[in-house]
Parts: sequence; structure tokens; C-alpha cells
Amino acid sequence: MRSTAAVAIAALGLVAAACSDVPSSTPAGTTTTATVPSTTADTATVPDAATTLPPLPESSTAPATTSLPPGDPSQASVTATVIATLDEPIATAIAPDGGVWLAQRDGRVVEFDPTTGESGATILDISSLTTAGGERGLLSIAVDADHLYVDYTDQSGNSNIDVYALDPDGTPGERRPLLQLDQPFANHNGGGMAVGPDGMLYVGFGDGGSGGDPLGSGQDPTSLLGSVIRIDPTPDGDSAYSIPPDNPFADGAEGRPEIFITGLRNPWRFAFDPVTDDLWLADVGQDRFEEVDLMLGSDGWGRGENLGWNDREGFHDFAGGDSEGFIEPVFEYPHDGNPGGCSVTGGLVYRGGQIPELHGAYLFGDFCTARLWALSASDDGFAFTDLDLEVPGGALTSFGVDSNGEVMLLSLTGQISRLEPTDS
Repeated sequence: MRSTAAVAIAALGLVAAACSDVPSSTPAGTTTTATVPSTTADTATVPDAATTLPPLPESSTAPATTSLPPGDPSQASVTATVIATLDEPIATAIAPDGGVWLAQRDGRVVEFDPTTGESGATILDISSLTTAGGERGLLSIAVDADHLYVDYTDQSGNSNIDVYALDPDGTPGERRPLLQLDQPFANHNGGGMAVGPDGMLYVGFGDGGSGGDPLGSGQDPTSLLGSVIRIDPTPDGDSAYSIPPDNPFADGAEGRPEIFITGLRNPWRFAFDPVTDDLWLADVGQDRFEEVDLMLGSDGWGRGENLGWNDREGFHDFAGGDSEGFIEPVFEYPHDGNPGGCSVTGGLVYRGGQIPELHGAYLFGDFCTARLWALSASDDGFAFTDLDLEVPGGALTSFGVDSNGEVMLLSLTGQISRLEPTDS
């Protein structure tokens, strides 16, 4: 039986090597309603100082452009139908024609039909530029009306953001490098990327890796590591991109002008709610806590905010630094508790029509347990719901949507599943 607890919310991530027990593959066309242990109201631990929930943001209380009211995830009964098995699916994006493009970690981007599960033509192949393994490879894609953006690590392990102008038929043209960032270690390469409601490109970078942020990147505004950057992909003179003039360090005097949000450990997936424009971000924790963060569109998506790493891990002190001036997560969960896990995988706000109970809820999960969860509006702030579903294949890597807002669940072991009501 599902248990819904009003709790404060925290961030997400992916560490492929952290999960050694990966569930076996599920044949295509089958469904799973695997039961995970039900949670109790006190399992997602919140420190005493955070037991009073923040007030519910006004922009998250109701859809702005749809007639569907907010749902009640505690009443949802969902299943995951495996529709395809591909080689390490890692991310999806809606193509300019309304179809779905699917990225595989080895560097390929292919057409994908979420109705039939069939993959089609190869849109892009950068396999010669990257090597997949650990936390490396093609990590994310983003699309606007005229461009395809890719986020990947190159053969040396450094992060690269490239852009391809799209021909009228949707074919990518010549590669244009936007940005390269040296990575001092093999892990914490980030991988979140999205075109914002303002048309700017947002990219998340981890703190550079190792453990505990030995370089102090999270609290160093002169480094792009440990941050979400925001750039205008339009060239500016000799620069491959432009700096939005309202970025917090746009003049470069106190920090890198590209930086938009600081204090991150390893952001693994963030998404803008297509109705409210709010920004939901999951930041992978160190050894104890995973967190989810919410930056309201009405407040400028967290412009200039600091999420606290490595002074803080979730709601808790980590390196013993200053605990003031940080944005608190809206939810956290411990590694050693229930629901438990090891690496949060950020998701998205459900805006489809097939599962009205989930409408307006933020869906997310854990890479290691592959459990699926929801955060939704409640009278006290937010409510956490365990959806009693383990994603087929385990290794929950990413969430995707089709043009109708229906959700796909991606497993690094290959399975691509469609989220459906159990009575469908």
C-alpha cells in the first residue's frame, strides 16, 4: 500500500558504478508492476530545522495553460511497459517536427517512435568523438526549432557542448563547438542540459569529481565546475556564444559570466515545467543524502542562487563552512533509509493526459534502486509518494516525454519503457 508523506524535497544524479545489482532484462512488450517496500511518513528524514515545510510556491499550485487540475499521486496506479531495447539509451528530446530523438551513450542520436518502440534513421553520430563508460560518453541532448545541442565527454574525458544547425528537413549540419571544459577527474561530469523558456541554453556541470569536492569548485564562482551555466548560443565576435546581460556575473567581475547557479555537486537531469516554467533540478549527493531543488520561474529560475555544496549536503552540514545564504532543497532522502538509494535521477513534471492522478507532479527516482517517486502539491507544501514501481532493467538513467507529454523511462541496461495506468 502506498504511503504519502509531506516532506521537504531534494536533488538527483547518476553514478553507474555505484549500483552493482542490476535487475535482469524484461522482454519487449511486457509490463511490470514490481512492488517496492512501502514507505512510512518518517522514512525520508528531514532535520528538525526543516520540519516546517516551506509554503507552496504560487506558480506550482495549478496549471497555467491546461484545464486539467492537479492530480493526487497517492491514488495513481501505474505500470511500465517495455517498448524497446537499445544500446545504453541516455536521453531524449522532442524534435522540431514533434517526433522524438533518442540519444545513446556511445554517441548516436536516432529517431524513435514511442508508440511502436521502433528506432529509425540516425540523426547524428559522434561516436568518434567520445568514449562511453563510467560517467562518460554522450550525456544529453537538447533541441530548439533550429538547432541540436549535444553534451558529451571527449576522448580525453573533458566536457564539450556542441551545436548543429538544422536544415529545413531536420538534418544536422556542420558541428560548431560552443564550449569545452577540462575535467580534472573521471566522475561528476554533470549531464543536464535544456533550452529554457527564455530561449537560452542551460547546462549543468559537476564539481570536477573525486570525492568531497577537493578543488572547492562548488563554492568557487570563478570555475564553471559545480554550476549551472546559462548562455546565448549566438556567436559574439570571436566568442562562440553570447552572455545574457542579466546573468549574475555577466560583467565577469566576481565570477565567470556564464554561471547562473552555483553550489552543485553533480546535477543529473533538470527540467523546466512546460506549464509553470519552474525549474526542477536533482543533485547527486556524496555518501548520505540525495536532494531535489526547485527554482521558480517567477523568481528567475534561481538566478544567482547557491545550492550549498560542499558546505552542505542536502539540509546537512558537510564541510563545516558557512551555512547561511543557501537555497534549501525541497526534498531529500537518505542512502541508508527507506525509500533509500544511492544516486538520484532527476525527472520532469507530468503534463500528459493518460494518468490524471499524476498531473502537475514531479516524477523522479533513483539510479540504483530504479524506484519511481512523485512530489506533488499539498496543503503543507509538498507530498512524497512512492509509486510502487521499479523501472524495468534497473539503472534508471533518464526520463523522456513525447509530444503529448506522456512519459518514457530509460534504463542504462537498454530498456525503454512507457509509463501507463495499470488499467490501460
